[in-house]
Parts: sequence; C-alpha cells; structure tokens
Amino acid sequence: MPKSLEKTRKKISKKKGNITALHENSRDSQRLRRAEMRDYKLERVAAARRKNDQPLVVRAAFFQDAIRKNNGNPLELDAIQSLVHDFVHQHDEEYNALKKERRAGRPASTREDVLRMKIAADEKEYENGFYLPDLTDTNNVIFLDRWDGAWAYLSTLNWVLISRNGTTKPSKFPPKGQA
Repeated sequence: MPKSLEKTRKKISKKKGNITALHENSRDSQRLRRAEMRDYKLERVAAARRKNDQPLVVRAAFFQDAIRKNNGNPLELDAIQSLVHDFVHQHDEEYNALKKERRAGRPASTREDVLRMKIAADEKEYENGFYLPDLTDTNNVIFLDRWDGAWAYLSTLNWVLISRNGTTKPSKFPPKGQA
C-alpha cells in the first residue's frame, strides 16, 4: 500500500501543527492532494496488474494440484496433454448448462459470452502452444509443489509451450504478449 500521503501529512503536521486548518488552495493542501492522487494511481495500477496476472496464477495452481495428485512425480507428455485438455475444457459444463437454460431466440447472457470467449482463446492457445510450467523436469515439479501461490515465485519455475501436436518449446516467464 502506498504511503506517500502519510509521509506528506506527517511532514506538514511537523511544520504547521494542526493540518485541518489549511487554506483550500495553499501549498500544503496542494501537496496533500498530489500525494493522495499519487497513492490512488499506484493502487489502481497495482490492482490492474494483479487482475492481469491472475490467469497465470490460476493456471499454475491447476497444474500444482495435478502434480500433488501424482505424488510430486514428473509427468509424461501424454499425461500433460490430457491435463491441458482438461484445463482448456474446464468451463464446458457451465457453458452448456447456461446455453441449455437459455430460451430459444434469446441473446446469450454475459457469463455465457465470457465463457465462450475464454474457451475459444484457450483452444487457440493450445493449437499454437499452451503456456505452462515444465512438468517433465523433476526439479521444476518440486518447485511447483512448494509454490505458495505468490506471483513472484513463478519466475523461478521453468515454463514451456506445448502444442496440440505434441511439440514442446522452452519459454520464459512472464510470457510476452499474453499476460
């Protein structure tokens, strides 16, 4: 949480004493307004960054659960392909239920549109190369198993791109053009 407003308020109160007795357009009140706007902007940028980073955190958590179900052992390419397929199609049931309960001739709900776009984007990514932690490397699997959900720790993992036809390419974190 940004602290520039607190620091500015403390400096002004040391200089003046009571900061409630400031004139509306005085230099000190302008300093306070600038500090408040700076804190607001930093919070807004941090919230946008967290929202942007969330899909990769969810993805890493999904594959962490898969590793834990496999007792922390590395996976073969076939098992990874089925996990990727499960991840891509994890919203299919909800999408089909929403589609089924919608009356004929009615437009799709917002949630239905979001799910359809998410499934289509994941399918396209899977065709071109699905971005995930390397689950074939023993050390990487151990690191993923120890992962506590923090964004900063994800950069210590090795990441790969796996396409539908089975080709695997090493990649870097964070991905360029995705996140």
